[in-house]
Amino acid sequence: MSSVALAPIHTGAVGHLLPIEEAAREYARRAKSPATQTAYRSDFKDFARWCENNAFSSLPATAETVACYIGSLADGGKKAATIGRRLVSISQIHQVQGFASPTQTELVRSVLKGIRRTIGTAQDGKAPLVSADIKEIVGDLPATLIGLRDRALLLIGFSGAFRRSELVALNFEDLEFTEEGLVVTLRRSKTDQESRGRRIGIPILPHSDACAVRALREWLAASHIVSGPIFRPVRLGNRISAARLSGFGVARIIKKRLPAGKDAARYSGHSLRSGFCTSACSGGAPIKSIQNVTGHRSVDMLLRYVRETSLFRKNALSVTGL
Repeated sequence: MSSVALAPIHTGAVGHLLPIEEAAREYARRAKSPATQTAYRSDFKDFARWCENNAFSSLPATAETVACYIGSLADGGKKAATIGRRLVSISQIHQVQGFASPTQTELVRSVLKGIRRTIGTAQDGKAPLVSADIKEIVGDLPATLIGLRDRALLLIGFSGAFRRSELVALNFEDLEFTEEGLVVTLRRSKTDQESRGRRIGIPILPHSDACAVRALREWLAASHIVSGPIFRPVRLGNRISAARLSGFGVARIIKKRLPAGKDAARYSGHSLRSGFCTSACSGGAPIKSIQNVTGHRSVDMLLRYVRETSLFRKNALSVTGL
């Protein structure tokens, strides 16, 4: 995706319009976030490698080639969600390079439908870190610089239901401490690619040892951070990096701080966000109030958490007299 296939605006005779054409190309490149473009390239690289090994053309590719490719993915144990994402990447790369997408044909759709019926579409989500887990974790953290950072990161991540990308993107300038708590301005998120932004309120919990607002104040005071990224790596000798903590860094912290007996493979950076949703639904919070924190546009996504927490509460078996 190094270039975008735009038809020339004018011939070379009108040289003063060339900068305009290049600007249009740049705006087209920015239509997708850098992370999304990286994902497209990675997926397409796998497709191109498969095509090369099987003597097929990858760009442009035929519908028959794509159908065989996704069939091989299914036979190789790939999940339906992964196969669907690969198809999106193949389609996007073709369109960007000026080719018709080979993924929209009836052949490819039929093969994909058969794959979904055969292997199923249920996703193995990572386990949530619910409120009880968070309390146990932060209660055991040491009062060291790293301990203060991890405490603030875990509590802010849970209390604001942040994705890990949102959490590490926070800057000091995005914070507003008030008498009631903390207002965080989220300038961009996965579902806000045009940077409209939104504000999230995290209230003070005066009687709780797991107050995110207090934990963040303690971390900022200890780290002397007054501008730029809030969450940063802590080097040897308690040297705080000027760089931003990565999303992978958040996942590593979560896995490292898990209570004894929990399988680290079942948890990820998303466990904070899903843990908030699960705990809020379990506590009976109205869906709208949860949406105000999470920013979910679709109620259907939140209803998944409601269904999970209702598997045993008010279960019909309890009134059968068994």
